[in-house]
Amino acid sequence: MLLVQLLINGLQLGAIYALTAVGFALIFGSTKVFHVAHGASFTIAGYLVWWAMSALQWHWLAAMGLATVAVVLFGLFMERCVYRPIQRHEGAFFTVFIAAFGMQIIVQNLVGTVFGRNFETVTVPLSQASELLPNVFVAPLAGVAVVVALGFFVALTVFLSRTQVGTGLRALADNPDLVRIFGLEPTRLAQVAFALGSALVVPAAALTAMSQGINPGIGAHIMLISLAATIVGGIGSLKGAALGGLLLGLAESLAVWKLDPQWSEAVTFVILFVFIIFRPAGFMGRPHGAK
Repeated sequence: MLLVQLLINGLQLGAIYALTAVGFALIFGSTKVFHVAHGASFTIAGYLVWWAMSALQWHWLAAMGLATVAVVLFGLFMERCVYRPIQRHEGAFFTVFIAAFGMQIIVQNLVGTVFGRNFETVTVPLSQASELLPNVFVAPLAGVAVVVALGFFVALTVFLSRTQVGTGLRALADNPDLVRIFGLEPTRLAQVAFALGSALVVPAAALTAMSQGINPGIGAHIMLISLAATIVGGIGSLKGAALGGLLLGLAESLAVWKLDPQWSEAVTFVILFVFIIFRPAGFMGRPHGAK
């Protein structure tokens, strides 16, 4: 029954990773900005949900609303005040990476100073596990995580394929001039990409705070997972990023079946290295030079 338990845990973890990876992939795919501070958005969202629900006794919807506003403003700030000025100069990609990494460290230390560095969790009725099968304990939150991830992905897919703004986002990275022909401003679309991509971390951060718990350093781990999922799934493919996140969550959980717990995170990067060596385009990407 241990395998069944690990599969259930892996599906929940994979759903969380899929949400964050899709947010990162949306920003990178639309703007070509390596948004390392995506993990900082996750940290901000998780701690605001925890603080609003635990300290202020807010309803979870109000707490998530607060977190959404905060991370969208953070994403817009990074795009307008950090990335955009840097991109006007040569060597922008490396400079953007350093600036975003620095912001990740700043947020991590600010959160640790204000809220402490211990793991924090939010207890809700949905996080209470019950014995579904002998020695298999499942909390309703596991099912909620999968349903929420599917719902957000379907909504995002519809938005990108059936709206003018969504079409503009898909064309932004390849042909900004074509975007202008359709009456859309590339800088505005970049802001939309950052707002949507940042907002996607909120349900993932809230689910993490309600299940596994959060600490100030969690953003760095989430950023690495988002990057790995994007590469494994195929850069430029949101579906690939979602499937990559699900795969990495399952792998991280199932690793405990045969390996010591400290190896669970290492398995993620073993998978990443395998894809980099044998299929660098990812399983949903198109190999270089393919027609």
